Order: sequence, then C-alpha cells, then structure tokens
Amino acid sequence: MPLRDRPVVTGDLDEILARDLPWERLSGSTVLVTGASGMLPSYVVYTLLALNDRRGAGITVHGLVRDGDKARRLLADVLDRPDFHLIVQDVTEPLAWSGPLDYVVHGASAARPVLHGTAPVATIKANLLGTANLLDVCVARGSRGFAFMSSAEVYGDQPPGTTLIDEQSYGGLDILNPRACYAEGKRAAESLCAAYQAQFGVECRIARFGHVYGPGMALDDGRVQADFAASVVAGTDIVLNSDGSAVRTYTYVADAVAGLMYALLRGDQVVYNVADPGGLVSIRRLAELFTQVRPEKGLRLVFTDAADARSYSPAKGQGLDSGRLAALGWRPLVDLPAGLARMVTDLESTSPVAA
Repeated sequence: MPLRDRPVVTGDLDEILARDLPWERLSGSTVLVTGASGMLPSYVVYTLLALNDRRGAGITVHGLVRDGDKARRLLADVLDRPDFHLIVQDVTEPLAWSGPLDYVVHGASAARPVLHGTAPVATIKANLLGTANLLDVCVARGSRGFAFMSSAEVYGDQPPGTTLIDEQSYGGLDILNPRACYAEGKRAAESLCAAYQAQFGVECRIARFGHVYGPGMALDDGRVQADFAASVVAGTDIVLNSDGSAVRTYTYVADAVAGLMYALLRGDQVVYNVADPGGLVSIRRLAELFTQVRPEKGLRLVFTDAADARSYSPAKGQGLDSGRLAALGWRPLVDLPAGLARMVTDLESTSPVAA
C-alpha cells in the first residue's frame, strides 16, 4: 500500500507540517529527492507534496530511484500527479534530467547492513560518485541548497565510556575492512559537500542520522528495529544475536525528517546530528519495548551466541548529541514507545504476515 494512503503516515505528515519552519522558502521551487522509494526520502517526497496540497506551495518534485518497479509500487499514489516526476536511473550515472533545480535532497544509499558486506563497491559508489554527480549538477544549475542524508557510522569507534557523540567527535575506522565502504563513503561525501560549499558556494546541509525507524522500513531491512518489528507483527519471539548491550539512538521517522528540514531551512552550520535523546537505549531495551507494544501476544526475548559481524556494527556506543539541532528549535515529538506502536500498527495494516 502506498505510504500516503496509510493513516499513521497521514498523521506523521500533519505533525511535520505543523512545525514552526519557514516553509515558504520552498514555494515555487524544484526539488530532486534521490532514493525516493526509501523510508526517509519517501517521507521527504510526501512532505513536499503535502505542502502543495495544503498550502499551495507550488513545489515540483522529482524522485530519483534505481528500482523503477519498486518505486511504482510504493509511490503509486503520486505517479500521476503533475507536480511529481519519477526518474529511474543509478545515482552514480550523470543525471538524465536537464531541467531547472533549486534543491537536492540526496538520500540514495545502500543503507541495509547486509549490502555493506555483499556489495561494498556499489555501496561506496552511491555515496561517493552519486554525491559528486549531484553537486556538479547544483553548480551547473545554480541550485539554492543541497541536503545530504548521512549517518552516525561516520563517527567510527569512540573511546570507552562515550555516551553521546557531538559533530566533532571523529573516531577511527579500519579502512581496509570492506564493511567500511558505507562509513567511508559517507565521510567522503561529507567532505565533498564541504569542498563544494567552500569553492563553489553550494549551500550544503548534512544530516547525520542515528538509527531511524517507522513506516516505510522494509521488514527484511536487516537492522534490529526492522527485525524486532517483523517478529511482533508475525507474533514470534524476538531473537537477539548478541547480549544486546550496544547502545544506539533511535529516532522516529517523522521526527528525523523534521530534523532534516530544520537543518535545511534554518541551519547555518554544514552538519547536524539528528537524533532523539530520549531514544538512547540498548538493543536489549529496544527489544523489550517492542514486546510491550503488543503485550497480549506474550512475546519473549531469546538469546543466542551467534553474532554476524558483517550485519551489525561492532561499535558499543553510538548515541548522538542533537544539541546543535535543538538550538534551531527542533525537538522530537514522538517518544520511543509511541513510535514503536505507530510502526507496528502501520505494519499490521499492510503486512500479509501479521498474526
């Protein structure tokens, strides 16, 4: 079912558009959103189109995707709109569309952890070559802004005892580990953003997301929040492939997209962490909270000794300090229990495996 036809998503869009933001800056603009069928980018697409529907913003949205069939299924309700245009191509190739362009929101990326081990070349190319291509387009067409969806992975290993990571706390990475393709690709893309802003004046805003969850996340995504949600929907016990002690910051998708918009429309720094400070929990605690979404199912946590290093980040602590973004007026509106409930409710309405 297309995202915008789902009640939870409709409510999320209401919350995003109610934010105190200078939405008028986007009026009459042309915006390219890459990776448009993914969770975060698709929410950006629907937010921009909702601005047109509810405020007459006159925004033209171009959604770039690699998998046309998937996009036509997930974005089916907007394909016939005159203010939306689908572009099917690999982001690493020169942009096939030649029209005017005011803003780019670059979200095309191989974010699924399994791909970092099985397709490292494609993973790094989407971030490195894709970002370079798009920034060149921004220079050529005099674009007003470029927003890059980055990741907490850029921070690498942090010193023991680190609780929250600010925007300058860079740690080490094993650059010869093929899994570094994702983090190194994001780091290089961020450097490109800073370089193009310094040399060509492209206004770049980088949003470093923690772990985001919510509607639009595929059940086979491979990250723990997707695995746990799939278990709840199917009515099966949650299996942990570690002791669950790793700590992450989990942020609901609508709050994450709102954070991106604060950075783009209010920000005066190049980079902002986007993370709900109240969502700083261990993987074990996250699993417990998922079981509490549907207590009537009596789901339990099951622990094994098998840990797949190719699928899970080895960093123990990866909580993000979002103080810089909060200074712009952003705050999360959906706490972790409420967000997990929204995610499960949405999945139950669309998944054939719901028990």
